[in-house]
Amino acid sequence: MSLAIITLKPGKDQSLRRRHPWVFSGAIGRMQGEVVEGEVVQVQAANGEVLGVGHYAPGSIAVRMLDFGPAAQLPDAAFWESRLRNAYQLRQGLGLTGTGNTNVYRLTHAEGDGLPGLIIDVYGDTAVVQAHSAGMYKARPLVAEALQQVIPSLRAIYDKSAETVPAKAAPGAQNGYLFGGSSGQEHIVHENGHPFAVDWETGQKTGFFIDQRDNRSLLARYAPGRRVLNTFCYTGGFSSYALQAGAELVHSVDSSKRAIELTERNATLTGLENKHAAYAEDVFSFMKNSQEQYDLIVLDPPAFAKHLSARHNALMGYKRLNAAGIRQIAPGGLLFTFSCSQVVSAELFEGAVLAAAIEAGRPARILHRLTQPADHPVSLFHPEGEYLKGLVLAVE
Repeated sequence: MSLAIITLKPGKDQSLRRRHPWVFSGAIGRMQGEVVEGEVVQVQAANGEVLGVGHYAPGSIAVRMLDFGPAAQLPDAAFWESRLRNAYQLRQGLGLTGTGNTNVYRLTHAEGDGLPGLIIDVYGDTAVVQAHSAGMYKARPLVAEALQQVIPSLRAIYDKSAETVPAKAAPGAQNGYLFGGSSGQEHIVHENGHPFAVDWETGQKTGFFIDQRDNRSLLARYAPGRRVLNTFCYTGGFSSYALQAGAELVHSVDSSKRAIELTERNATLTGLENKHAAYAEDVFSFMKNSQEQYDLIVLDPPAFAKHLSARHNALMGYKRLNAAGIRQIAPGGLLFTFSCSQVVSAELFEGAVLAAAIEAGRPARILHRLTQPADHPVSLFHPEGEYLKGLVLAVE
């Protein structure tokens, strides 16, 4: 297999020698051969030393590395099966497979599992694939074949890549099943024994916010007897945990009517829907107009910034949101607050929350610093993979 070659500028090879998986366009000195978006290229240092292979795409991140060194493995069938088996064995070691108590987990977390641009979430006997690069999009058939070898119990593989790959890189792309199909019945999965209805075909991301599993469990420890407000609730994960933990009441708020429908369905699955109310409203408007004082509030908004250029505005947004939450909460209450903006560091997020507490004029103490669970691993060589950060505050 003859690969196009990308040669880096002198001195621009150090990050790859440290196994960071991104090559930025500004580091490229020259390109040889037919360099096509989504195809595998060889990357070499200015002196001709082979540094590895990766998927090429025009843009800021020009190459996402798949393997390193002169003996780098090309992404053939054996490569995909090896990488997916390694990821699956890690989840087995975490106790996430083969249990009826939890049958929803992330199988591959892109760079965290050595597969930049590839997300695979498992929901019972269905795997949901999202390619975030043209290279991973083109590799979907091989990924599907390898998945069937690694997890023979899979009955379906659903592809949501059309939502994440630009149309120019995947013309005519649409979501659909790569393997198997839908039973036509409602999809019910379990997380720590909690039942959830999941819509992976039309829902956000792959259908469920798997990355909050551990944080939902933590909230359940504090929920008994409390009045809980879950904002940006999506499908009501925190709400269901709070209800089953013994919360006095739970209110769920999201601007999406479809999300509220799923939240109400999941509240019904708990059998405690009489303690729950859901509102399809803007979160800021709801908190401004609410007369209820809550003992526990969850602030889990979508990413306020996806690029560095939006980071300042995002920090102002986090400050405004958290100030509203701190004002709303009852004395002695707990605030679970999160950011999933990758470009906002934990330190910057904590600074925004500090500014919010100062503005609200309420003393607060940090009880927990939160992050993503172990099935969303962060490569030691790619710290950018740690995107979820959160705080639990006790507010006086």
